[in-house]
Amino acid sequence: MGKKSKNAARANATTTAPDGDVPVVGMREPCPCGSGRRYKACHGKGSARGVEPNARPFEGFASECDLVALRELVPSATAPLTLSSAYATSGRAVTLATVLPMAWPALVRADGDVMLGLQVTTGSGDASRDYADALINALGSEAGEPVGMGRVTPESPLLQDVLDPSVALDVSVHEDFSYWIEGSADDLSPDIQASLERAKDYANPTAKLTSVDSAYWTQVGAKEHLRWVMPTPEVDLLNALARLHAAGVDDLGPDTRYVGMFRSCGVVAPVWDLPLGMGADATEQPATVFAERLVNALVDDSPLSDAERSARAGLTNRQVTLR
Repeated sequence: MGKKSKNAARANATTTAPDGDVPVVGMREPCPCGSGRRYKACHGKGSARGVEPNARPFEGFASECDLVALRELVPSATAPLTLSSAYATSGRAVTLATVLPMAWPALVRADGDVMLGLQVTTGSGDASRDYADALINALGSEAGEPVGMGRVTPESPLLQDVLDPSVALDVSVHEDFSYWIEGSADDLSPDIQASLERAKDYANPTAKLTSVDSAYWTQVGAKEHLRWVMPTPEVDLLNALARLHAAGVDDLGPDTRYVGMFRSCGVVAPVWDLPLGMGADATEQPATVFAERLVNALVDDSPLSDAERSARAGLTNRQVTLR
């Protein structure tokens, strides 16, 4: 075999995940995390450090779907975090944030409280260990310091080890990033002031629905959407949505339309287009009604009809790209 053939064989060799948690995937195939990048350019990079890719980094958290939403969907939000007993001795309050000034992974406020940012680049292949590393570093840092991520190993703690995963998040969605500010905005450094000003354009109007779990209304330009992160296995969810689509009841009311789903962190999120002006409050009741229809469709274990199989084939190809 020539050099070129050997290199091609190595590039296409499959990577086997432990215990079947991560799909077997070739280095040139799409990454199973749903990023849209090739595996070798995404979570495959972590294998060189000995850290196995983790396609579902928030698994086991009571608010797994909200964590995914805050990482992928919500521009500005915070939630208090509860440290596990092993780390609670620090005595510091910890707050989760979608994003921090200058995209820092974590920071320690002047009063010693810690903030952990979710919307950061995690390069090891296991985002859970990366977030845990940033949080542990912050708990050991002095007040007023931004905190980075170090080089994690397969023995590094998971975020599930540092936090109490049984405690549900109490998410607060914000209109801007004023939660960055301690005291007067005039006291901020010029870099942070500039970062705060730029961030305002990023904070699309967003609201968390109260009637169902992990569903977020948003307006992006002249369009409104509902993006609903669900823990249901993708195969089961697609079958249920196919039943509803074939029956003509997969919408959220007049002038709404199911458009597809996106995949991230091992879970999926169906997305609906809403008419401009509908707003979050008017979405609550239709979302509740749809949730009831979905539950009924999920418990239906009868074979799919021809119309439902056709609907499923069409839905499978409706992958939404987040912008």
